[in-house]
Amino acid sequence: MSAKHNIPFLERQSYRRRRLIDTIRMLPVVGAVLWAVPLLWRQSDDRDAVMTSDAIIYIFMVWLLLVVGGGWLARSLKRSDAEELERGR
Repeated sequence: MSAKHNIPFLERQSYRRRRLIDTIRMLPVVGAVLWAVPLLWRQSDDRDAVMTSDAIIYIFMVWLLLVVGGGWLARSLKRSDAEELERGR
C-alpha cells in the first residue's frame, strides 16, 4: 500500500475551518508569550533602561491586538460555519 492511500482527504472548507480553530486555540499562548516580553527588558537605573510607562503601553497594545485578533478570528469562524450550513451540512 502506498503512502498516498493513507492520507485522508479533507475538503478545503473543512480544512480551513480546522486551521482557523487551531489559530484561535493558540491565541492565548501567543498573548502570554508577548506579555512576558517586558520581563526581559532591562530594569535598572541606567539611561538605557526601559521606562515603566513604555512597558504598560506595550502590554496595553498587546491586549488590544489580542482582542481585535480574537474578534476577527471569531467572525471568520462564524462566517465559515454559515457557509457550511448553506451547503447543507
